[in-house]
Amino acid sequence: MSDFPTVAFSGRILFLCDNPGRITHQLAGGNLTREQAGALRDNVSTDEITPTTVMTVYDDRLADFPYVGYRAGNATPIGKGAVRQGGFAVVVGGKRYGKGSSRENSPMAEHSAGIRLVIAESFERIYRQNAHNVGLLTSTDLGLVERIQRGEAIPLAEFTDGHDELTQHIIRAGGLLAFSKEYMQGAAALPTPVVTDRPRSLVRKIIDRNLVRAPWLSADAPPPKVGEGIFLKVDWRFSHEYFTGMAAHLMEGAFGKPAPISDPSTIVAFQDHLTYVTRSPVHQKMGLIEGVRSLADGHYAFVNGYGVKGHGAVPGSLGSEGICHAMMAERYVLPGQVAVGTDSHTPHSGSLGALCFGAGATDMANAWVSGLVRCKYPGVCRVELRGKLQPGVHAKDVVLELLRSPYIAEGGGIGMVFEYAGQVVERMSVDDRATLTNMVAELGGFSGIVAPDAQTVKYLKERRGVDFAIEPWMRSDPDAVYENAISIDCSTIEPMFAAPGDPGNGVPYSRIGCSVPVDIAYGGSCTAGKRADFDEYLEVFSWGLQHGLKVPQKVSLFLQFGTQDVKRYCEEKNMLPVFEQAGAEMLMPGCGACANCGPGSSTDAGQVTVSAINRNFPGRSGPGQVWLASPASVAASALAGELITFAELKRRVAKGEVPTSY
Repeated sequence: MSDFPTVAFSGRILFLCDNPGRITHQLAGGNLTREQAGALRDNVSTDEITPTTVMTVYDDRLADFPYVGYRAGNATPIGKGAVRQGGFAVVVGGKRYGKGSSRENSPMAEHSAGIRLVIAESFERIYRQNAHNVGLLTSTDLGLVERIQRGEAIPLAEFTDGHDELTQHIIRAGGLLAFSKEYMQGAAALPTPVVTDRPRSLVRKIIDRNLVRAPWLSADAPPPKVGEGIFLKVDWRFSHEYFTGMAAHLMEGAFGKPAPISDPSTIVAFQDHLTYVTRSPVHQKMGLIEGVRSLADGHYAFVNGYGVKGHGAVPGSLGSEGICHAMMAERYVLPGQVAVGTDSHTPHSGSLGALCFGAGATDMANAWVSGLVRCKYPGVCRVELRGKLQPGVHAKDVVLELLRSPYIAEGGGIGMVFEYAGQVVERMSVDDRATLTNMVAELGGFSGIVAPDAQTVKYLKERRGVDFAIEPWMRSDPDAVYENAISIDCSTIEPMFAAPGDPGNGVPYSRIGCSVPVDIAYGGSCTAGKRADFDEYLEVFSWGLQHGLKVPQKVSLFLQFGTQDVKRYCEEKNMLPVFEQAGAEMLMPGCGACANCGPGSSTDAGQVTVSAINRNFPGRSGPGQVWLASPASVAASALAGELITFAELKRRVAKGEVPTSY
């Protein structure tokens, strides 16, 4: 494409609007103007572009699947093959397009279906980077719509202007791997650390130590500015089975087979997302079991063919060794390091004081070969959590409060690193800090981080047997400059519930205003399957049993360990009998319901779930409605059969308002 000064779009334009009738009209061959389309859908997530059930496909067959999970009103009007058959070349959406999981299947599906350009008011960072990596053009200029409809050819410069120099080169090259083969081999892949006396945040220090200059820049070039494309030398690269095969396919297509991978001892591959697929009604109904096996075959072909470290399914069990994000913190990442993974929740390990972030399959393929990862030099937002959390308020409640703030709702956090600090953070365990950093993905951020301290050293010693000494540079300078700062008085935060549809729909329990019965309660996932989370479950269910409460028959309760280490911890603390007496089905580690792949997912649109997972986008955990809450609130709601906090449940029991036997 770089050979052409202009780009012509001969296909049709698909407006992703709220009105299902207008979507159907377009799919049937009708064309709309921008005005006729009406309100554009904001927050079109990758879960809607390519739902979890589509992710067993990672080749040209993706052309049949873009937007099959797209919600317009209460409908999902876009069926299999509809976009490809409709002859669309341009798609137009609203704000925060491509939010959610860092699945490269989404732009690949759009591109395979004939889409050449996505126009939106704003984009999520990972989605847009993935689009450029696979050769899909993007723009935030809605004025292009009328010009394209007039048949005007658009100068290529309009799609490169405004991007950093590195991204411009990648767009012109037709994708990341073609660019990397030409520019980022040999000496060009060596770090060129920035040496400076200026005060910096911890994030900036980590980046400056691992910076790799673009080949057209001299070693004494000025430090990059926020938003500029850079390459970083990485300490750890990890993938899971959804993307391992895809990344290997892309890598070998560009570099040959076997590809010359860099330092396989620092590459880790996990089978964690799909081990419960045989208990997923959705996957069985759609005939996807064989597709899942194909993904696993591709995953293990890479692990065995290249001699990298693999963590897989546990023999004789549907579970796995553990969820990738949690295991990276439990086994591998250290303070001050850089880690990249094929999942948006990679910032989980930022709780240890490392820079960890998600990337797509193309980025991972490139990182395997070069040892480098492409990203943008991020802005940093300091989040000061001051005061003291009230009893019954937990790290999850803090994140849900932050998510509903105007700054986040308006997209201010997109691409930022959230540096958590303050009295509340200092008192948190590393597990609770991981809830804060993990859910940076829902904030739209690049990563999250907490500076290492005595809690970090204790965690590394107790969990991993590592004697770690914090180096003097591993902290933010007192006068470091931040792009934004948020201060929250945590003493005012109540237990929170996020209403179905988006994690940003947070509502304090006291303001829900009505009884919300629940059919399913789920505690697990990388966000809520840690040791500290099971301590919360234990506190609630132990109290419940002491007061004659068990989970009512109408509620299905599932508790799923995040890793085998967490399971062993629960066994050592004799927690399992309590959970089983309360009425929980215990599940071996895996992503399970969080990925709509296993027990805990809804099977009917009328079901209501209260869940401790990190996101509740439409279809994320089945067709039902999902409310998000802290582990303690999930456990209390399971006992009550409706949304409730632990404090309110105790109050009602004390007043005799809840039956004490079931």
